[in-house]
Amino acid sequence: MRDIAVFTGSAHPELAEEICAHLGVPLSPSRVSRFANDCLEVQLQGNCRERDVFLVQPLVAPVQEHLVELLLMCDAARGASAGRIAVVMPHYSYARSDKKDAPRISIGGRLVADLLVSAGAGRVLTMTLHSPQVHGFFSVPVDHLHALRELAAHFRQYDLSRTTVVSPDLGNAKEAAAFARMIGAQVAAGAKQRFADDRVSISSVIGEVAGRDVIVLDDEIAKGSTVLELLQRLRELGPRSIRVACTHGLFAAGALKRLGEQPDVLEIVCTNTVPVPVEERTEKLRVLSIAPAFAEAVRRIHNGESVSALFDALPGH
Repeated sequence: MRDIAVFTGSAHPELAEEICAHLGVPLSPSRVSRFANDCLEVQLQGNCRERDVFLVQPLVAPVQEHLVELLLMCDAARGASAGRIAVVMPHYSYARSDKKDAPRISIGGRLVADLLVSAGAGRVLTMTLHSPQVHGFFSVPVDHLHALRELAAHFRQYDLSRTTVVSPDLGNAKEAAAFARMIGAQVAAGAKQRFADDRVSISSVIGEVAGRDVIVLDDEIAKGSTVLELLQRLRELGPRSIRVACTHGLFAAGALKRLGEQPDVLEIVCTNTVPVPVEERTEKLRVLSIAPAFAEAVRRIHNGESVSALFDALPGH
């Protein structure tokens, strides 16, 4: 494949390499260095002139470092006369900052979108935004993928005849319902109230759970407080089995260890949109690759083909 250049920052180079392997193109080299005054500098060490440049960088911890890297990569590509610049951002962490729900707070999801466009991004390719409306924060085209097909392919190895997909809250219920339709399952949702970043209350679960095989589905798991609270409610209802699934396995502050220690959780499934350190993984964890999906989307963007035709769109997408 000619006239395409793929670069990556330091957030998740393994994913970028895997995407390039599926595309059949080399990962172009780049260099990130730091001046004595702590400022970052990025050099793209491959030819960008009149090429389609794809910059692979999920926003994961340390988020601000990786964001500035990405902004500098965009600026470097623009300065190198790239034909088109597309940001491949598997995880957009600032999507959680999508509304003004308290006085005098910033809407970071919109601000960071503006920064990326100002830096030179002409297109964004991302996956499972925390809130669908964040798509509209960008003033450039956004291809918003989801990992439901990969998750469904994994769960189809099991008997799904008595399965209920449970969303921890009503906000994720639409995605849970779409996933349930894909695997022929029922759907349920928790009634959640959040008091702080790591303190939530789920008063009840709406839907049929007793005696059924439950798949808890969320867009991301950070501290795991929501899932652990949901597990308490589910146990009161007597499910036959419990599995946990998400797209973005952030697993901050020992969340993966806490979930893995739950005796009735048979399996924890996530994708590789963000890196999960090998030393933190448990025997219950399954990491599914979304590199083939991103590679195919990149190929279609490069060739001017439909991306929506490739991915089963969710309601409202």
